[in-house]
Amino acid sequence: MEGLRLVKPSVGLEHEYLDMLDDWKKSGEKLVPWVLLFDTSNFPSMVEMLEGYSKGIGLKNDQVEHSTFWLVNDDKRILGAVNIRHRLNDYLIRIGGHIGYGIRPSDRRKGYATEMLRLALEIVKSMGIEKVLVTCDKDNIGSVKTIIKNGGIFESEDLDEGVLFQRYWINLIKKESKL
Repeated sequence: MEGLRLVKPSVGLEHEYLDMLDDWKKSGEKLVPWVLLFDTSNFPSMVEMLEGYSKGIGLKNDQVEHSTFWLVNDDKRILGAVNIRHRLNDYLIRIGGHIGYGIRPSDRRKGYATEMLRLALEIVKSMGIEKVLVTCDKDNIGSVKTIIKNGGIFESEDLDEGVLFQRYWINLIKKESKL
């Protein structure tokens, strides 16, 4: 998809970010990924905090380094957000995975999630990660399709707080075929 790119959070996109959050709040849906839950009352501080997390600064004991990116179009409209965990701990191996992502409700079913995950996988590959775990709720058919379109291979499903979720692995290293 032309004109779409992942950008690091920046103060210059505050209005666009708040517009995206407002879209989500009006829908009544859960904000995904979890970093969208951060307090925006001091926007520059929030952006600084997100940058710190990517360097391991300010993390809680159970967190790992993680980078957040916003999917923007040529008009600088923020269409969604993706959070990339640099490594997995016990919790992330079980349920969270390497990548969490979400598209604002008014821009779903347009292929943006598939493209955002594809772009995120490029970033993950550049970090030296060869195999990526992505999870989603079983009833989130759009996310299941997005993961599969990006090479996701179903591994298992499990319950978390009464919600059935699935685990998919994406191999970023292509195996060369033998002739």
